[in-house]
Amino acid sequence: MRSRSKLLCLTTGLILAIVALMSGCTSGRSVSQSSSPPPALSVATSSLLQDPPQLVSHNGFLHVDLLVARRQVEVGGRKLWALTYNGRYMPPTLRIRPGDRLDLTLRNNLDQATNLHTHGLHVSPSGHSDNIFVHIHPGRAFHYSYRYPDSLRPGTYWYHSHSHTMSAPQVAGGMSGVLIVDGLRPYLPPNLRHITEHVIGLKDFQVQGDSVKTKDLHIGAPTNRTVNGQLNPNILIRPGETQLWRLANISANIYYNLHLQGQRFHVIAHDGTPVDQVWTADSLLLAAGARFDVLVQGGPAGRTQLQTLAYNTGPGGNKFPKATLATLVSEGPAQHPAALPTSTFAPTTDLSHARIAVRRTIVFSENKKGTKFYINGKQFDPNRVDVRAKLNTVEEWTVRNVSDEEHSFHVHTNKFQLMSINGHPHNGHGLQDTASIPAHGRFVIRTRFNDYTGKTVLHCHILNHEDAGMMAVLEIVK
Repeated sequence: MRSRSKLLCLTTGLILAIVALMSGCTSGRSVSQSSSPPPALSVATSSLLQDPPQLVSHNGFLHVDLLVARRQVEVGGRKLWALTYNGRYMPPTLRIRPGDRLDLTLRNNLDQATNLHTHGLHVSPSGHSDNIFVHIHPGRAFHYSYRYPDSLRPGTYWYHSHSHTMSAPQVAGGMSGVLIVDGLRPYLPPNLRHITEHVIGLKDFQVQGDSVKTKDLHIGAPTNRTVNGQLNPNILIRPGETQLWRLANISANIYYNLHLQGQRFHVIAHDGTPVDQVWTADSLLLAAGARFDVLVQGGPAGRTQLQTLAYNTGPGGNKFPKATLATLVSEGPAQHPAALPTSTFAPTTDLSHARIAVRRTIVFSENKKGTKFYINGKQFDPNRVDVRAKLNTVEEWTVRNVSDEEHSFHVHTNKFQLMSINGHPHNGHGLQDTASIPAHGRFVIRTRFNDYTGKTVLHCHILNHEDAGMMAVLEIVK
């Protein structure tokens, strides 16, 4: 699938970025409340959406050099100092296929340690693969080598820093990008296999002076929500045209409740897993770390908005206000709207009738001040194993949240099937790697431990919470 190579010019328009209001709740927002954060930017824009450059595998191999450095770059229409991969706030999209090998050298030019996590990918958690226990110190480099199985599921993933206590500031500073596993095309009808495709990388940033803010982050503070680092870009589509959008929440902490005015999203993949049946929705909640691959069709000539709707994560959480993310501009020669898939789409794994080896309860909690976070009453310790699971078995976990705010549950290495939420059966039409736990709620998941042994983690993907202790070590053993 290829993005359109020629785009029509648009009349310059003045569009104000929507300013997010800071809520009075402070759980996990900051350890220091000594000063009020600056307001979000108000920027004039008429830019077209820019998809990130792509690094694409060839003949089963992709070699990538990533340089981590603090650079002055264009973010949201102005020059700011940010934490970058290869000098970009929105770094290259890495594009691979099932069975590929990815060799990646990460060079650290920061004054602090870092590392890299390939979010959602089924790959070894040990050695030089997706090992989040690695520390790459300033001035040093580390060579990652990933060998992906032929069974790797196609869809949208992402990569980001996972350096404990520094994950939130580094990702908020700019260290996140999109990774795509190709292979969705064969499931689409022939007339939709070469449609325009867009990466919709949702990243937000706060400003401190002439820099993207990385310290004392307040989750509910005024922030600037961007698409691929742009404030309210224009996305071109012809009336009746069908496009594939890869929606990815690659922000550090915040939620997105996406809505496209007058349209419905046609979901074909969730968290890097093709769905067994295409489903539609007026809005899609992307908790921190979540992704959806959707089909969108152009309506009559005119303009409509891609918005994030107001969302409240609970009485002790954050109130995210409504904001405009991008403007969809329908213009040019009309196309006859293609019939979109509505029935069986792709094969998937169903663990509903699997033999359960172990049942566990996982409890997310926090202190009253919202400054310390726990899993099963303990803060993260990389030298302690919290959960030990056996390879080639299926476990059922009841994940409980006893706090006053939602948490974004994420587990590495193996995806899970979300069975129920607050006691109500749930059909997500496939496996996923991220799910939001309601405040004072619970859900039940089932997961199969396939292919890989070693130490990995489960955690809250609100990175302020992860850095403040809400992470546990999972060891998979033979």
